[in-house]
Amino acid sequence: MDHRLSVASQAALAAVAGYCIYKAVNSRQWQQSSKEEAPKAPPSGPLTPEQVHIIKATIPVLKEHGPTITTVFYKNMLNDHPELNTVFNTSNQVNGHQARALAGALFAYAANIDNLDALGPAVELICNKHASLYIQPDDYKIVGKYLLEAMQEVLGEACTPEISDAWATAYWALANIMIGREGTLYKQSQGWTTWRKFQIVQKDCESDEITSFYLKPVDDKPLPPFKPGQYISVRVDVPELNYPQARQYSLSDHPRSDYYRISVKKETGLDPRAPGAKQHPGYVSNILHDVSKEGDVVEVSHPYGDFFIENVEASHPVVLLSAGVGLTPMMSILNTITSTKSSSQRKIHFIHSSRTSQARAFKDHVQRMEKEFPNMKATFFLSKPSEDDQAGIDYHHIGRIDLKVLGHSSDLYLDNPLTEVYICGPDNFMTEVQSMLKARGVSDNRIKLELFGTGGVPRN
Repeated sequence: MDHRLSVASQAALAAVAGYCIYKAVNSRQWQQSSKEEAPKAPPSGPLTPEQVHIIKATIPVLKEHGPTITTVFYKNMLNDHPELNTVFNTSNQVNGHQARALAGALFAYAANIDNLDALGPAVELICNKHASLYIQPDDYKIVGKYLLEAMQEVLGEACTPEISDAWATAYWALANIMIGREGTLYKQSQGWTTWRKFQIVQKDCESDEITSFYLKPVDDKPLPPFKPGQYISVRVDVPELNYPQARQYSLSDHPRSDYYRISVKKETGLDPRAPGAKQHPGYVSNILHDVSKEGDVVEVSHPYGDFFIENVEASHPVVLLSAGVGLTPMMSILNTITSTKSSSQRKIHFIHSSRTSQARAFKDHVQRMEKEFPNMKATFFLSKPSEDDQAGIDYHHIGRIDLKVLGHSSDLYLDNPLTEVYICGPDNFMTEVQSMLKARGVSDNRIKLELFGTGGVPRN
């Protein structure tokens, strides 16, 4: 049975571990530098029926006070351990996304506390992200301490010993699940369990917004294969902050043993869909675009991620739907499929939308592949075609991706019960497309979504 959660629930639950682990990455440093009392051992044993009842009874409290609790949590953690800024996404701290996401995560976790099996997809997403940041079991002790203290500080006497004990047990019920899964992921990494130095050997401009970086390991050891659609973490020093930051970026080419390629969108902090709307610019993406040059060295993690195509040799059709920089994992999937023996027979439809043709990456490459592989087709949507853009050449439809203008069988191949559909882009885009596919009778197990943003996989 498929236990897929809604995108909103997955994003929220992703943050539940996102908060846990984001702070936890460098807890080994905390334990070495902190003079405070060591955290108590975690509670042992499963939640009792009474504790489950207590957790569910706190749902209204979390709904009302959750953002305050999480804000205090982050504030206390960073005040006591400023070195933890290395671990957090500072941009999301500045704009408040992380605190809001954590509040939603606590609420969602409480609502599902008596059905943890339903959290399987979300936990898998989270654990892959944690593994890419090299989270360790001891890191969870520090996080649990500060989370419970924040609850007690905000709720005061309302946070009774029974409530505190119930939440401590609930926290460790989830933490132990994640620790076990992350341990398995580490064992599968063939000994690559810490940051590894890579040199930027090539830097190519793909569009006005997106640049590709070719990363070669400094130690020249062969790179392990990855599953098309997965990502790596890239860590760079941020002079403005005086500490490094790590971000996850999809691998944008087929697996190779000599280098990895990522294609990064420069995040300016401006929202083109809402003039005047502003978010904090991306620290890492701006450094990669404006500061990093060929020959520079960055730190890279082993590839991880739960969004990927499993069987590239299969013969059933595949539809790749993306918007904006969401095309990066699709390029990896596309390039891998077309490198297999069965590629000449497999139907592939690459469907992409962008605001402008100048912002769109890899168009020429995709169209060359379309000519080379008779069973592949490409469809481009443009929100704002320019006077120079030619219909049928530079774009096929005006506006965002709309499945109503695509044929059920001729474009989406939905007459085949095995057709797989991969979706990557902004959250609203993914939920809209998912809803349209479900309305056409497509089952969840045929729809693959890539979540990014706070709590999911923050790409660019």
